[in-house]
Amino acid sequence: MQVSLPIVDGYLPDKYGKYAPDEYKYDNHPALSFPISITSLPAETVSIALVMVDDDAIPVSGFTWIHWAAANIPATLTEIPEDASRDDSFQMIQGKNSTAGGMVGATDPLQIQRYNGPQPPDKDHLYSLYVYALDTKLPLENGYWLNDFYHAIEGHILEQVKVDFLSRK
Repeated sequence: MQVSLPIVDGYLPDKYGKYAPDEYKYDNHPALSFPISITSLPAETVSIALVMVDDDAIPVSGFTWIHWAAANIPATLTEIPEDASRDDSFQMIQGKNSTAGGMVGATDPLQIQRYNGPQPPDKDHLYSLYVYALDTKLPLENGYWLNDFYHAIEGHILEQVKVDFLSRK
């Protein structure tokens, strides 16, 4: 499996993160998700899932920051378009990001159950996007927590790819 993102010189373009124009933000948070192209999926793939995290947030917040979790993307949808996270017609369910946790305490589903782009406060951060080819559709609903996702994918991962990229402070 191969995964392609719009990375330029190792960095995610500004419109998907902290320096996005206002029309690409929701409640002052970057909300325009980036396009993802997936090729060479295993033949047995039933669904695709993705998780975007920031381990460089650990010194700042005390934990890995979850920016996006999405699952049950049909294996036939290998071109995930820009802004798919806010497009309710795109076929996927989305889990909670870290703005839903106790540190931020946000409650608006349009913020906590969607893509929440990079906003590194202290230095350029390295982000990781994990893309999973799964042999099943997961028994999850919109608003799932990441730990429930990890339990649900046990024994169902056909292949996994990690793509790392940077975002500017």
